[in-house]
Amino acid sequence: METTQTKLVVTSVKNGVMTMELTFDPGNCYTHEMMRQIDEAILKARFDEKVHVIVIRGSGDKFFCAGADINMLKTADPTFKYYFCLHANETLNRLEQTPKLVIAALNGHTVGGGLEIALAADIRLARRDAGKIGLPEVALGVLPGTGGTQRLSRLIGKSRAIELMATGRTFSFEEAEEIGLVNQVLDRDGFFEQVIEYARQFLPPQKAARAVGRIKRAVCSGIEMPFGEALALERELQQQLFQSEDAHEGLAAYVEKRTPHFKAK
Repeated sequence: METTQTKLVVTSVKNGVMTMELTFDPGNCYTHEMMRQIDEAILKARFDEKVHVIVIRGSGDKFFCAGADINMLKTADPTFKYYFCLHANETLNRLEQTPKLVIAALNGHTVGGGLEIALAADIRLARRDAGKIGLPEVALGVLPGTGGTQRLSRLIGKSRAIELMATGRTFSFEEAEEIGLVNQVLDRDGFFEQVIEYARQFLPPQKAARAVGRIKRAVCSGIEMPFGEALALERELQQQLFQSEDAHEGLAAYVEKRTPHFKAK
């Protein structure tokens, strides 16, 4: 097991899963420095061939992330705020475009910029009765400025997204599951162990991790393209997979009526 300790983001890699833990008091709020460390961790995961799934969580059991550090924003000048938001957008775009599955483990309150981080993940798993979720930025006289207006509307639809952001309402993880914002709500006890067990299903040898990553790329990139261009992207990604060892193994296992043994190659 490889572990790296930084001031604001703790990363560890074990059995194909990289865990990124957000650590900041109070509320695991993010600063520019934390976002830079998240960015660095994303790049590290991209280049590490041993990493197939990324799991993001908050430290402790009260917060996943309560968003940007308000005290920092209150004292920062407008130029800094602009570039702070720009870099945060770039970081979450990089997370969304990384061809490895990203799971947000919502272990506590997930509000404001914290939800915007979670929206850039592919799958959101929440801990039952652990906190509230929502985008309440309107109460501060601003909007969700780290991709929230765009990702939330794409995920749950325009009308419902506008209503949630315009009211600034926060709500339970169970309600979030009902509207498709959260994929699953898991039991409180052993929550993170359940998340890791869920993540393992996407790892080799059971699953072709390269295919999972290309499915993600086809969806995340293709959904923003005209249909014909998205189909062209799909064909290119499929051609890459046809040349992989895992595709040869999968096809052979099907013909031979046996369980495939994938290597993420």
